[in-house]
Amino acid sequence: MSKIKVLLKNLGPGLLFASMAIGTSHLVLSTKAGAQYGWIMVIPIVLANILKYPFFEFGIRYTSVTDQSLIQGYLNMGRKYLWIYALVTVVSTFTILAALYIVTAGLLMNLFNISGVGEGFVALCLFVFIGTILIIGKYKFLENSLKAVISILFVALLTTTILVIQKGTVPGSETYTRPEIFNEVGVLFLIGLVGWMPTAVEASGWVSLWSMENQKSMKDKPSLKEALQEFNVGYIMTALLAIFFLVIGWMTLYGTGTELSGKAAVFADQVVNLFTTHIGNWAYILIAIAAFATMFSTCMTAHDAVSRVSLDVLQKLFPQKTVFSSKNAFAVTVVLMAVINWIVITGFGGNMANLVALATFVSFVMAPLVGWMNLKTVMGKDIPQMHRPKRGLRFLTYMGMIFLSVFALYYCWMLIR
Repeated sequence: MSKIKVLLKNLGPGLLFASMAIGTSHLVLSTKAGAQYGWIMVIPIVLANILKYPFFEFGIRYTSVTDQSLIQGYLNMGRKYLWIYALVTVVSTFTILAALYIVTAGLLMNLFNISGVGEGFVALCLFVFIGTILIIGKYKFLENSLKAVISILFVALLTTTILVIQKGTVPGSETYTRPEIFNEVGVLFLIGLVGWMPTAVEASGWVSLWSMENQKSMKDKPSLKEALQEFNVGYIMTALLAIFFLVIGWMTLYGTGTELSGKAAVFADQVVNLFTTHIGNWAYILIAIAAFATMFSTCMTAHDAVSRVSLDVLQKLFPQKTVFSSKNAFAVTVVLMAVINWIVITGFGGNMANLVALATFVSFVMAPLVGWMNLKTVMGKDIPQMHRPKRGLRFLTYMGMIFLSVFALYYCWMLIR
């Protein structure tokens, strides 16, 4: 019982990781994977979660041992490594929040029948509300509020998954021929699924910064073992939620010929109806709130993470600029991220797909390199020999880098051919 108490006390970075990851990659991609290709897609989902694990674990490991961020670790290896990470961060800064907020705005409008205003205005309201929460509540409020959200979401999805399994697959699914996975359309979907499952590799820096904030908020610093146990709970939960969404899509849509919409608002309505079909229409409002909470919490954690990592990178690149280390620097960065991404939404709304494609390209191409940088960091002089990854974890890391490299090269080949 004492071990459980310690684990619950230390809940933080792993919980935020789960909240951040279960947005678009799970709600959209996992559900579509099950709906279009069936149970077979559990293989790439499980593989992606296993082979990417070391890259995120290293963020927790480095910070727990050194009390410094993984970004500092890049700088300790040389400024060129920090510049590489800065490039990835810049691309994320101008795309990820804009994409998340516009999806959440569409979800909110559709689920609660908001009309008479545009998605851009609703997104602006969300930016203001979430930005205020992050500035006033800071890390501790973010952590505490997400404990309830993630717990409720996990129970709701587990219940729904059990219900759809009991009901069984839809009539005709046994004789249905799934689409070809290894043609151009299938491979592109597979690349997107693997690339964003559970999330992009550069998020390892985000986890590292959350770990630092978690340490600051606690009287007794967690040991490396305790920090890794807490992260593992969040990571396992993230993987299970992906499988839950896949099963729901598979059991309710596979073989029906129904295509899930690419439009966020319509897709949201389709997903909510998947739940209510098996639970009952009485649960619509509860499911609507849960679905919105999923994306809202993702917006909140991503906004916090992008703000923290952007500020940390700027502080490391330009240490002489006191503006980046001032007392209000985080608050200013939160506002700046909101303004930049709202401008992207209003000014480039019609080109959002192109912006997201750019972010996807950079993330995929840089993933093996960022993964190698993470391994180099935790195997460097900053980490004592006893705290470095054991042989099994290092082997898994190399397998992950090969896995990501193959996908990145194939993705590049498909774009240029």
